[in-house]
Amino acid sequence: MSVLSDRIAISNMQNVRRSSQPVFDRIFQWSSFGSALLVLIVLAGIIGSMIHGGMPAFREFGFGFVTSSAWDVGRDQYGAWVAIVGTLTSALIALVIGVPLSIGIAIFLTQLCPAWLKRPVATTIELLAAVPSIIYGMWGLFVFAPLFAKFVQIPVSSLVEGLPFFGTVLYARVPSGVGVLTAGIILAIMIIPFIASITRDILDQIPTMLRESAYGIGCTTWEVVRHVLLPQAGVSIIGAIMLGLGRALGETMAVTFVIGNANRLSLSLFDPGSTIASRIANEFNEAAGLQLNALLALGCILFLVTFTVLVLARLLIARVKAK
Repeated sequence: MSVLSDRIAISNMQNVRRSSQPVFDRIFQWSSFGSALLVLIVLAGIIGSMIHGGMPAFREFGFGFVTSSAWDVGRDQYGAWVAIVGTLTSALIALVIGVPLSIGIAIFLTQLCPAWLKRPVATTIELLAAVPSIIYGMWGLFVFAPLFAKFVQIPVSSLVEGLPFFGTVLYARVPSGVGVLTAGIILAIMIIPFIASITRDILDQIPTMLRESAYGIGCTTWEVVRHVLLPQAGVSIIGAIMLGLGRALGETMAVTFVIGNANRLSLSLFDPGSTIASRIANEFNEAAGLQLNALLALGCILFLVTFTVLVLARLLIARVKAK
């Protein structure tokens, strides 16, 4: 009788579970759908508000708003070209400096680092990601910029003065330490933790058998990294780089401290400049009328630039997967 009772109890529990399972499945399905829909609604609201606020500037200046370098609050003449160039240049400098260092850190931690040193280095890299951007900006302005002016800008400017190309690109008319290159270096320091941490995790997930097989046929560490690890992790590394690029394009406070916030185009990387985010941060609090519309239009352009980068990243990842 006890065995029969146990079977009846188990059968009843299974029936209850079957009857309640569709309800919970529906709740879970609609909750997931609502979460995804909420993100789209918020994004659409942000885009719509920026377009609505920036439309007067686009109507006033047309496409010339993108190509003009003027920014005169007194005469209500505004153009985005200087800020666009500063944003792209500083982000490119950050990638050129940050990506090799990040990949090198990830390879060191996964292939070459002694066991006793791996945890302290990895923890330090992860802690850098938690440092607020304003701290990076203050450190860059009060510590890095004076040292950069004294030991880099002044000697390099004296060395390249009068030379073709280098005498223009690496010459500082006023070696104050702030400028586009300084902003790019600070951004590189900020994106290194993100790219390095993701790349390290991806390299750790590659099957050990692949590495041991490569070492077994006589490959060196460089050959294992070059021909086994990087090809296996290529798609994920591209994704990590795009994440870092998005951080560099949208960074505000740190760049505002060290870029100089000058509305002029210069071929010299040592000269001050501005980015879209830094200009909005500097002027939004006191902006009104057409100036406010121009700043919101800058926000639309920054969103478009970021969206374009995301699309290009998707295309690049698809191309890598197809090979």
